[in-house]
Amino acid sequence: MKPLLAYCPLFLSTLVSSHFFLAGSLGQKPLVDLSVPGDNPLEFCSDPSDFILTINHVDLEPNPPKKGQALQIKAKGNFTERIEQDAYINLSVKYGLITLVNTKADLCEQMKEVDETCPLKGVKDFTKEVTLPKEIPPGKYTVLADVYTKDDEKVTCLKAQVHF
Repeated sequence: MKPLLAYCPLFLSTLVSSHFFLAGSLGQKPLVDLSVPGDNPLEFCSDPSDFILTINHVDLEPNPPKKGQALQIKAKGNFTERIEQDAYINLSVKYGLITLVNTKADLCEQMKEVDETCPLKGVKDFTKEVTLPKEIPPGKYTVLADVYTKDDEKVTCLKAQVHF
């Protein structure tokens, strides 16, 4: 599970350039496409326009991930502000309705898993390969990664559902 924590900040990040607008005179707010750019099952938890991390893309091969196989992750994003030590990730993993993981992890420690160190600033680009265990029980898994600076500013928030 530890390697997955490292990918959450770049999996789970920001500005989506395409907006869909409702026509008419009903005064609705514009709808925002919450899909994370790239070939992946990720979505932003909310409108990412104010997030510190702008995700250019996250590509998974294969998508969706397959148990017992290698999963290649290619990601690129831009930290628009400097991220210092003590930034953190609130991570939740559920199997159906059962919570498997609910933890607060150090973002800078997790970034070491992808050969990055804090402070984080500017464009980051990486490729990582992990092998998923073949013993993953079949079912629906929901992942939520909510990332904050040491001063509790939102870096990004990502969620995904994967069926094995």
